[in-house]
Amino acid sequence: MKLESLDNKCPACGANITFNPKSQKWDCKYCGSSFSLEEMKKHQNASSEEVNQNTTSSNVSEKLDIYHCKNCGAEVMADEQTTATFCLYCGSTAILKERIDSGRKPSKIIPFQKEKEDAIEAFKGIYKGRPLMPRFFNNKENIEKITGVYIPFWSYDLKAEGDISFTSKDIMTWSDSNYHYEKTDTYLTKKSGYLEFEKVLVDGSSRFDDDLMDSIEPFDYKGLVDYNHAYLSGFLAEKYDVDSEKAIERAKERAMNTSVSEIESTVTHQTSMVTDNHLNVEKIKDDYILLPVFMVNIKYKDKIYTFAMNGQTGEIVGNIPLDKTRTVLFSLVIFILTFLLCLLVCMAMGGKL
Repeated sequence: MKLESLDNKCPACGANITFNPKSQKWDCKYCGSSFSLEEMKKHQNASSEEVNQNTTSSNVSEKLDIYHCKNCGAEVMADEQTTATFCLYCGSTAILKERIDSGRKPSKIIPFQKEKEDAIEAFKGIYKGRPLMPRFFNNKENIEKITGVYIPFWSYDLKAEGDISFTSKDIMTWSDSNYHYEKTDTYLTKKSGYLEFEKVLVDGSSRFDDDLMDSIEPFDYKGLVDYNHAYLSGFLAEKYDVDSEKAIERAKERAMNTSVSEIESTVTHQTSMVTDNHLNVEKIKDDYILLPVFMVNIKYKDKIYTFAMNGQTGEIVGNIPLDKTRTVLFSLVIFILTFLLCLLVCMAMGGKL
């Protein structure tokens, strides 16, 4: 299946143009020109029409599709969740129009605020202060793999309403010269509540670990702007493969946990435990949005380790393994130093161990 691709060209010289997270403009590295979103729209290099309408497609996507690079004419394959990619031959950004148009379109996007250089420095910072981290992770080849990706997220406004029953206890203790006393008062506490939640996020791609995506929150929602395909220039982008009706269950779970915790915090007794929960969480509305993330996957001893950085705030997370050899050597050094210190102390106290 061949797809039509969109690309962004410099209105001044026709060279490739990419989005600059620092200036929030589109820069041409060849002629030095810089353009705002309104200027890009004027030159038809950005979407000027409304793009937050729902559309559906009856076509079944193949696992791999082919797009034509408009810059050099090469054919490059992309899988079914990719909406923006790069031409491997000339480096041009290709935005796959049919992928964006099929299914539900993003309504909002937070453009990248951080650049790749920021992500590289943040990744290098992980290594500092962690002497047991394998040196392999700091190799230049791994660092250069860091890529900016727009991740699909579902954003939900939810409401929680109902009542919860708690078994609550107050414990009093005292002593006299003969005995220690403990008195426990047990209560049935019932609380009612109504809470509203705005923009509860759930990532819409099965490719990415949910806990990892949760960890790079929060995003500053003041940075949300109307979606425009021009923002994808210079970055990769994914399309959701988990629809809103499926993803909402996780959003409801997050809202439920927070609701229980908030209501429980109003119980004035020393301890409490939920015994009956009649809270109901319902959707008010949902939005399909794209959020900026820098990512790198590193394979180490047959296991993939993923590091991710919030492309807006700079928050970086990831699982860091230990180098077993360095851990053993480090432990041995600590043991020897400790032993020598004890030996010196004993000698100073008279030579007795």
